[in-house]
Amino acid sequence: MLLPFEQLPEKLQNKAVKEYYDILSKKRRSLAIKRIIDITSSVILLILLILPMIILAISIKLTSKGPVLYIQTRVTTYGKKFGIYKFRTMVVNADKMGTLVTKGGDSRITGIGHFLRKYRLDELPQIINVLKGDMSFVGTRPEVPAYVEKYSENMYATLLMPAGITSLASIKFKNEDRLLETSTNVDEDYVKVILPKKMRYNLLYLKTFGVRNDFYLMLKTVKEVLFH
Repeated sequence: MLLPFEQLPEKLQNKAVKEYYDILSKKRRSLAIKRIIDITSSVILLILLILPMIILAISIKLTSKGPVLYIQTRVTTYGKKFGIYKFRTMVVNADKMGTLVTKGGDSRITGIGHFLRKYRLDELPQIINVLKGDMSFVGTRPEVPAYVEKYSENMYATLLMPAGITSLASIKFKNEDRLLETSTNVDEDYVKVILPKKMRYNLLYLKTFGVRNDFYLMLKTVKEVLFH
């Protein structure tokens, strides 16, 4: 549900965001259909994938110490913070041992973690986030609060819609860890170099949002994961 502009959080009430708000306000029906599709699809997928998810959970538990799930605070619609669910792919307390993003050859990633990340299987628990309404299947990937605080005015427009499991930016930057492999300051390079480039695609998504485009991005994601 799109709130009245004057009820948005203060940081979102600027001219740059208003441009995207006006576009989305004309697509309220599509936004409602998007939510219906998210609920229906997440229920079906949970039923179909419950057994494979149990197998992955057991594999994680047997091959490394720590919990099966990794829950991290991210930011979604209107700046709301939520706990994003992922299968744990790194050693326990990895976030205290290095940067908030990973780079190629990151020693914190477990053996099975490399496999899960390669095929994005670590993101399967996010289906629960979609069912809860914190996320959508398609939308801007949710960032940690520390990165959101560094958003420029137009970047806040991405918080007009729920965060997504996949997006055009996710597809274009699927090898993000490799791009940061030689970085000497990963957090700084991510914020100053990678994030602005990803945001161009995220803002383009807002301008071209539609149910048909969402289906296209979901199919493209499956293709990229399976064949690239």
